[in-house]
Amino acid sequence: MQWAEIIQQLGAEIAGPLSTALERIHGLINTGQIDRQSLRTLRESVNQAREAGMVGQQLARLASGRLHLSRERLHLTQLLRGVLTHRSRESQARGIQVRQLLKPVEIVGDGALIFSLLNALMDWSLASTQSSIDLRLELTPWPVRARLSCRFANRALDLIDGSRAAEEPSALNSLSWRLVEQTALTMGIQPVREDEAGITVLNLEFPQVVGDEPGFSDPRTDSDSPFADTAPPSGFQPHSGNSKPLAGSHLLIITAEAALQAEIRSAIGHMGLIVDVVSSAEAAVEFCSEGLPHGILYDSSRQGPALQRLRAEVLQELPNFSFVEVQDGAHAPQSSNETADGIARVARAHLAEALPALLGYELARGI
Repeated sequence: MQWAEIIQQLGAEIAGPLSTALERIHGLINTGQIDRQSLRTLRESVNQAREAGMVGQQLARLASGRLHLSRERLHLTQLLRGVLTHRSRESQARGIQVRQLLKPVEIVGDGALIFSLLNALMDWSLASTQSSIDLRLELTPWPVRARLSCRFANRALDLIDGSRAAEEPSALNSLSWRLVEQTALTMGIQPVREDEAGITVLNLEFPQVVGDEPGFSDPRTDSDSPFADTAPPSGFQPHSGNSKPLAGSHLLIITAEAALQAEIRSAIGHMGLIVDVVSSAEAAVEFCSEGLPHGILYDSSRQGPALQRLRAEVLQELPNFSFVEVQDGAHAPQSSNETADGIARVARAHLAEALPALLGYELARGI
């Protein structure tokens, strides 16, 4: 019943914006012109439908029943801080302050899924808050658990005491919320949410806190972990055919060549990545001004001062950010650990067999 409701909601959140976009297109056909506001509305509608579809892909992954959860020792505080740093441009562009009170906490869990949960939490809270977001991470006294609390005002102050005070904002129960909820449940975490007097509080309790228990792998030293700080494992594969550990990660491609873009999409189509394409480094700078992807892959012909400045600026914020260069020729792929400048490289001739493994490693480094 729950998944039936999610499917119905998915259809509505895709069809609604597309219907609005179609109206604008009909207006353009009939009049032969479109004003700036209508063009902005058209773009926003298409983006909303696109985002709903991408969330739907991640929900389908969770619903498949084919996930194999790993058990790794993870520093939850560092993971959360990394996500917040990565999303800082986005929150600043929206004028949203993210306040944090994070105590050092280590847990045992699936690193990729927890990374997805934290990003989904940020997607939902950034879209739902009317002012700021308060994040708190601490240990409960007994039983000892890691509790992550997210608190924000879900409506403007002038609506809290008005006639619409009892209404629940639609963003609170959007597909973004469904993704937070289902990701948590997949990991055995019961999300506890309270919406009262215009304030939303969500508590997530991670039951497996690291003490002195032996037997758990450390992702920084375990060579079998996709998070290990080693050379990329050959033939990197997800735990199962549908697990897609990096599903939902955002990749920006910089190329002006349609054929190359098609080759890249074909090579990574099975990975569940969110992909955007720009034709120049200057366009990439503008794209990144309101929020960073998780990695940038670029055609070597796009090299130049603009790309160098962008790389320097991004690495200053996120030292582990992934840059992958596609070159002509047939040389062997190189990870960022194997090059003097820290840029991963792959030959165009080897995209199909080498790019998924290389991207899988490089993007996982940033988690």
